[in-house]
Amino acid sequence: MKIISNTRLQFNILNTLIAIVWFVNGLFCKIMNLVPRHEEIVAVILGKDYARALIIIIGILEVFMGIWVLSNYHKRFNTYTQILVIAAMNIIEFIVVPELLLWGKINILFAAVFILIIYLNYSKLYLQLNKTRYA
Repeated sequence: MKIISNTRLQFNILNTLIAIVWFVNGLFCKIMNLVPRHEEIVAVILGKDYARALIIIIGILEVFMGIWVLSNYHKRFNTYTQILVIAAMNIIEFIVVPELLLWGKINILFAAVFILIIYLNYSKLYLQLNKTRYA
């Protein structure tokens, strides 16, 4: 029986948790509209006429992001894409609709922590596991 390394275990757990965040936000919060606040945010930022259609598209893209995270395909590009998407989305929301955010302007701190987790998962765990590939 092969024992999984501590680094591999940490990476797998973090990677799965990151993917779950994308899946939950995409499928439940947006596609199934269990958190209508998301559609309200899109309506204010991008317009009410297409808010429902746009939130479904965003939700589908978030589900695909979760799949991409789990696939480890082009991990570096995936990591920086996640960081860019999360930062852009949260900065826009911080400026335009802070009153619709779950924790108001404090939301940006949660986004920063999530970005840090994503970055560390790649830079400290994934690269360590694949150091011979990138040396």
